[in-house]
Amino acid sequence: MIKLLLTSAGIRNASIRRALVDLLGKPIAESRALCIPTAGYGHPQCTPEMAWNFIGGREPRCPMVELGWQSVGVLELTALPSIAKERWMPWVRQADVLLVNGGDALYLCHWMRQSGLAALLPSLDRTLWVGLSAGSMVMTPRVGEAFVESKPPATGDDRALGVVDFSIFPHVDHPDLPENTMAAAERWAAGIGGPAYAIDDETAIQVVDGAVEIVSEGQWQRFAPGPQRR
Repeated sequence: MIKLLLTSAGIRNASIRRALVDLLGKPIAESRALCIPTAGYGHPQCTPEMAWNFIGGREPRCPMVELGWQSVGVLELTALPSIAKERWMPWVRQADVLLVNGGDALYLCHWMRQSGLAALLPSLDRTLWVGLSAGSMVMTPRVGEAFVESKPPATGDDRALGVVDFSIFPHVDHPDLPENTMAAAERWAAGIGGPAYAIDDETAIQVVDGAVEIVSEGQWQRFAPGPQRR
């Protein structure tokens, strides 16, 4: 199964960067990346300029593409259904890391299924998935109604891929998102019906072979079931 580094805002600090390098198993400068901008197109607040900034490594507040990779390619999921799988699947298998932009998690989920990338994930045991916000939330069982921008026709609800068994509330206490308080996250978690984490932009969740580890220089909280910590 693919390894996961689920972030709120990319590789924001030294701790998350160390986790990234450990998961890669080699330096960033020797690693091949594919970036996936798809989620941004589904969110009403995202623009074409924002997609370019992500792809071009011009997002210093959410560092992903600009980290000094050996190579970076673009994998646009909406294009994949028109391309033979024999062409694009090797691109994915040859990449060391998939860098997945934020935006609308359910839109991303829909196109992961439509493109065939979701079905490919279990076989990518040497690949690292680095999610940014929605790029992390897509791996969870549910995103919660607070984060629904569009509902995929296949489900019509807030269900995502369910690769992990917990949900994620990102961007806790972000200065531009005054509604994203820890109290709001607790209310959100009460409606999820399963384990959940609230994380700020200095926090990431690492998942390898089902083992979950928090990597943080900021604030986070785990909500029931299970022990809680802040």
